Amino acid sequence: MSQQVTTLESLGRRIARRRDALGLSREDLARRSGVPAGYVAFLEGEPGPPIREVLARLAEALGSTVAELLGEAAETPTGAAARPLPQSLDEDECLRLLEPGGVGRIGFEGRFGLTVLPVNFRVSDGAIVFRTQHGGSTDEDLRTGTRDVEYMVAFEVDRIDEPERGGWSVLVQGSLHHVTEDERAEAAATGVEPWAGGEREQYLKIVPFRLTGRRIKPG
Repeated sequence: MSQQVTTLESLGRRIARRRDALGLSREDLARRSGVPAGYVAFLEGEPGPPIREVLARLAEALGSTVAELLGEAAETPTGAAARPLPQSLDEDECLRLLEPGGVGRIGFEGRFGLTVLPVNFRVSDGAIVFRTQHGGSTDEDLRTGTRDVEYMVAFEVDRIDEPERGGWSVLVQGSLHHVTEDERAEAAATGVEPWAGGEREQYLKIVPFRLTGRRIKPG
């Protein structure tokens, strides 16, 4: 009930603010909209259930919309900029953003179709390193079964700045390689931990052949 009252109070404030911005009195708005001045005062001053037809007439008279008066058009989806300004990132900037590591998503064609999984990752000599369970589902999905033929995958990382309504996203396309015993020490030195925890001792790395990225800033 309190949420409904708050919404109606907000409606009244929006009507009054829009009316004041246009330099209209309540009587002026009443003449424009055909809505009695007393009802305009009621909506602006006391929470009460509005009539949709009345709101439509008021919105037209105010050069607005019902959605705007109700606040429905003012909501911006979480994580999206109100007027996004995309900026392309070059490969050096993409690598710089990936360098601290974190959580990303690997995408590939698995046994059961397209698959996207979250993984913890670190960067080693320009390659993306992560861990999985030896002989597990992901490990098996990412083996071609042919010697010296590597699996082609996509890898995506993004960071969203909620307060600023911005952020960035980097897409890596490359070949996936199962780390051998000779390479294990270098991969382990990254300190990467498995996202799902547990005993997951198979290190894998993605060697990028294409890096693209976008940064979004609010307009």
